[in-house]
Amino acid sequence: MRNALIAMALAGLAGCASTPDTERNPEDPWEGFNRQVFAFNDTLDRYALKPVAQGYAYVTPDPVEKSVGNFFSNLGELRTVLNSILQWKWNNAGVASGRFFVNTTLGVAGLFDVATSAGITANKEDFGQTLGWWGVDSGPYLVLPLLGPSTVRDTGALPVDIYSYPLAYVEDDKIRLSIRALQLVNVRASLLDQERFIQGDRYTFIRDTFLQKRRFEVNDGQSGEDPFASDDFDFDDADFDEADFDDATSGSDMQRNDESGAVQQSDGANAD
Repeated sequence: MRNALIAMALAGLAGCASTPDTERNPEDPWEGFNRQVFAFNDTLDRYALKPVAQGYAYVTPDPVEKSVGNFFSNLGELRTVLNSILQWKWNNAGVASGRFFVNTTLGVAGLFDVATSAGITANKEDFGQTLGWWGVDSGPYLVLPLLGPSTVRDTGALPVDIYSYPLAYVEDDKIRLSIRALQLVNVRASLLDQERFIQGDRYTFIRDTFLQKRRFEVNDGQSGEDPFASDDFDFDDADFDEADFDDATSGSDMQRNDESGAVQQSDGANAD
């Protein structure tokens, strides 16, 4: 559950649980409750997850750490395929399918991201984005125990996201939990260097960043249409009256004639 794991790791980055004297965000009506859960997640991260992630990053070579991340990301392509179909994004579904095939075969079970190197890229999709695409409102911001930042819509989408990820079908509990633990630690280790970008109140910073990121993902990075960049924008002939151009041209000619006459008078005065 890639997004949930990233959200949990982000939640662990926050170390301030007191409410600052700032204006309340209308998207976060449960801020008091959320900050308490946020502080709980922070304690677990500070004394358990982060030290393990730091040790993992210290002993694991960067290429190996990257390959582990590639492996879990490749499994997520199947979720992208499913949700792209549910959103009628057939092109993205085809590209994600191609990425999974290429990386699973040529990339040695997804350890190497050959598809990206070949220019084959797709937008990541999950069921929360699918609900948003079909017009379901995100609802209030919500911090989940262990899982971190979310919204009411994304929380409701979690069961589908869990069972659309292949690891959910590993029957052996020990193997499944071990792989999940490795995935969690690898994601947390990848975020260690990003902590320095957090400024001000960490709860607010992470909340606003998360909400902006989710809006960006649901809208596929589109902030709105630019009529001047659209093929549907047509100029009307009435907007360009020939008389306007004639008047403008005549005015320019008169100005040049006046300037020429002024220059000639100035030259004559200098000669005198």
